[in-house]
Amino acid sequence: MITFIGEYTSRIDDKGRMVFPSPFKSLMDPEGDMRLVVKKDIFSPCLEMYTFEEWQRQSEKVKSRLNIFNRAHAAFWREYTRDRAVVEPDPKLGRVSIPKKLLESIGVTKEVVFSGNDYKIEIWAKEKYEASAISNEEFLNIAGQLSQER
Repeated sequence: MITFIGEYTSRIDDKGRMVFPSPFKSLMDPEGDMRLVVKKDIFSPCLEMYTFEEWQRQSEKVKSRLNIFNRAHAAFWREYTRDRAVVEPDPKLGRVSIPKKLLESIGVTKEVVFSGNDYKIEIWAKEKYEASAISNEEFLNIAGQLSQER
């Protein structure tokens, strides 16, 4: 399993491509599966990007909790798998093309931030990423709550 760490900014070119961060690309086996799955995050105005292998693992976890003969579960699964894309970094320059619909859904105009989030990468419109930070006080309050739950 790959662990993505760090934050990297990239500009979108006139064809809607952006450079996939080389520190993230270097974690992937160049002889292996370089496909990445991109989907809209459920809670935040960002995209989630998974290696294809991790996407399969995460999807299996979700699917294992569902009963496909339950109408609500079937509707949930359909929505969960809606608006996702498989992308692959260009071998030479490392550019990726994410569908315009997905980029528009998070308000991307010129720059994105690729944020390593352990087993996945979050992709944010630069301005929204900067605005999403919580205050140090809020962070400490949450840390305190989490420490009491153990």
